[in-house]
Amino acid sequence: MSVYTTKQRTLLLELLRSHADETLSAEEIAKMLGSEGVSISAIYRNLAALESEGKLQRVTKGGSRRVYYRYKAADHCKEHIHLSCSKCGKTFHMDLPATNSLIDNVKRDSDFEIDRTETVLYGVCGSCKKN
Repeated sequence: MSVYTTKQRTLLLELLRSHADETLSAEEIAKMLGSEGVSISAIYRNLAALESEGKLQRVTKGGSRRVYYRYKAADHCKEHIHLSCSKCGKTFHMDLPATNSLIDNVKRDSDFEIDRTETVLYGVCGSCKKN
């Protein structure tokens, strides 16, 4: 099935690619694209399409009903498990040796394979722990 590429979709994809290590709400995306004239309805429509295409992961944060989106089609993200701070919302890559070690240990000990592109571990980042 071919995807019709609109100006709104192109702008949204450019924004998501440039913020691939972050989780963003539709409202945050709308603010960031506000000067481009992209409507909130176009943002929601394109987010839903990108999610169904497997390019986005829908994320919720503890204690909140707000939905966030993480762009997971970025090449530099595919090999890493993501770490997400439940206080500030920043998302980081787990370093590759730690990612590989975790995946190997879980597979060996539990006979279970972790999908790197879908896995997000939640906790508190170093900056938030200091504050």
